[in-house]
Amino acid sequence: MMKLQMQASQLEYFGKALLSLGIEHKELVVLDPDVSASTKTDYFAERFPERFVKVGISEQDMIGIAAGLAASGKTPVACGFAVFITGRTWEQIANSVARPSLNVKIVGTHGGLSACADGSSHQAIGDIAIMRVLPNMKVVVPADAPEAVQALKSLVNWFGPSYLRLGRGPSPVIYEEGCDFQIGKAKVLREGSDATIIANGIMVSMAERAAEGLARDGVNTRVLDMHTVKPLDKLTIERAALETGAIVTAEEHSVIGGLGSAVAEALAESKPTPIVRVGIHDRFGESSRSYDNLLSALGLTPEAIAEAVMSAVRIRDYGVRDNDI
Repeated sequence: MMKLQMQASQLEYFGKALLSLGIEHKELVVLDPDVSASTKTDYFAERFPERFVKVGISEQDMIGIAAGLAASGKTPVACGFAVFITGRTWEQIANSVARPSLNVKIVGTHGGLSACADGSSHQAIGDIAIMRVLPNMKVVVPADAPEAVQALKSLVNWFGPSYLRLGRGPSPVIYEEGCDFQIGKAKVLREGSDATIIANGIMVSMAERAAEGLARDGVNTRVLDMHTVKPLDKLTIERAALETGAIVTAEEHSVIGGLGSAVAEALAESKPTPIVRVGIHDRFGESSRSYDNLLSALGLTPEAIAEAVMSAVRIRDYGVRDNDI
């Protein structure tokens, strides 16, 4: 655990894991809207062409076909770019997959800002919000490549509709291969008593870096990998709120409707606690050749997380928000 100096691609790991699952699960079928080289489902397609359905650039049709396959006893994995497989197909997912609670696994790749060079039209900043609002839907955002593999395996072995969100390029490695993974159960990566950072996706590695820097300044920060946004691990969140009294959320998504909203909603109902959300603040992304530069431009950095922690602590201790000073 905590091998942040290493980088690995979630998509590369996902593609190879999907191939392995295809060997194990004869009922597994993969659907593709003409992006298999990008999503790495081409590994599966080459080995199992009879179980690979290429629908062309038609995500809405793909979801309808996946629903039909699931109703026939298959386990379909419908994979495409996150912004399109959730946005273009939301009505089909709602009525053909979530409403009848069919066993369709939806995988959104190039999540968040990771399709940086393609511009804001290809950047998924609201996919978590529109998927978690659907009844019966599980929503998972793994922190790194090894966790992406374990998340995929867990979702394939669980019966029901789900959404798995993956990033595009290499990202820091946090976990060992074969790491433990439980749907709906957060991981405590670092204990701490002064504040808690709750993160998912690539922001988990940034939360770790932020906590390391804060520790050097004497601030003992807990870090939670909240890989499952729905069902949310409310018990772990409530315990963190009780024991630290200051919460920061960090996500590569709009702060409206995503992880930060889910945590704030949970605490508002059970234990109101000072909370500061790090994420994309009511704006679209922009085109950038550098993923790191785009993350920095939108305030998704370890430094921003550390500043948010200190802000949450000031609110807890003095009742003062930064814009009140």
